[in-house]
Amino acid sequence: MQDTECVAFLQWALPRLGFRWAGFRKVRRQVCKRVARRMAALGLDGTKAYRGYLERTPAEWRVLDALTHITISRFYRDRAVFDRLAADIFPVLARRRRGGVVRVWSAGCASGEEPYTLAILWRCGSPGRPPLQIVATDADPAMIARARAGCYARGSLRDVPGDWPAKAFERSDDRYCVRPDYRHGVSFLQQDIRTRTPDGPFDLVLCRNLAFTYFDEPLQCRVLARLLTRLPAGGYLLVGRHEKLPDTHALAPVAGCPEILCRTEAMSAAEQVP
Repeated sequence: MQDTECVAFLQWALPRLGFRWAGFRKVRRQVCKRVARRMAALGLDGTKAYRGYLERTPAEWRVLDALTHITISRFYRDRAVFDRLAADIFPVLARRRRGGVVRVWSAGCASGEEPYTLAILWRCGSPGRPPLQIVATDADPAMIARARAGCYARGSLRDVPGDWPAKAFERSDDRYCVRPDYRHGVSFLQQDIRTRTPDGPFDLVLCRNLAFTYFDEPLQCRVLARLLTRLPAGGYLLVGRHEKLPDTHALAPVAGCPEILCRTEAMSAAEQVP
């Protein structure tokens, strides 16, 4: 399938799934390869035939939706953000929950690098911190299975601090597996953020490079409203470096780090989940 053919197909199909073409433009090849394999499996010759199949077979839209999931992930992705979490946000949460539990939600966790990064970063901090409980969710069951296995290629660790591979991982042939101490308190759930959220509240929610990259504006607004129902005043929301949120008065960026936002007030009636 030629790139121009795939682009035309995605520009037609993505809005019908509640997605924005702009979010997929740079990563479209990953989706195009999957679509090509799906068309071959169905014995269809080209995207025109696949469009006709979609229009005749409503259940196929669910299959196509699954083909659009972007699974780019690695440990300590966007180093400056995690450095800021470690230096400024984690100490605040540790003091606030002294004698209790700090709860974190990693939304769209893919194969688990993000929640494990948080767990390792937390346990490498000051001694005596309260327990950290991380709930990590993703819509893709294959990604959740990989996250629970917790073993990764060396390339996934290329951004971590120099002492992490020896401290937090065990070698298993050519794989690096997260040590049991750093798996403790991390749980994985198969959930689609568009329709479900884990039970809150959470002190910190991470929703990076997902909803506010790939979803269209109405869906972004609904997802943001759901996120805010799980985030009390004083809680933190972490988004992707290039993401822009729908307008809200309930969040304010942390000085010097616009990717980290603090919940400042309750939602207005207009911001409630529809």
